[in-house]
Amino acid sequence: MEPNTDDQIEGQRIVAIRGMTDSELEREDWSARRGDSPPVIELESGILLYPSMDPEGNGPGALFGMNPDNEAFFLSPDLENQI
Repeated sequence: MEPNTDDQIEGQRIVAIRGMTDSELEREDWSARRGDSPPVIELESGILLYPSMDPEGNGPGALFGMNPDNEAFFLSPDLENQI
């Protein structure tokens, strides 16, 4: 796995937030139950961002965030495109 730099990601527009596809899960050698697929952030350049449980990529993980009111949330897209 090659490192990526912020300048390859920063400023790009997000075009989709979705669950990982079966082929993407297979490429990572991960498995997920229906509705338990990790979220993917797809950028306009085609870069895909998704959480991993560790730097080695031993399994999928959760994506957490914080809104401007300092309220925590997690990103969990379901497979019917309802986020």
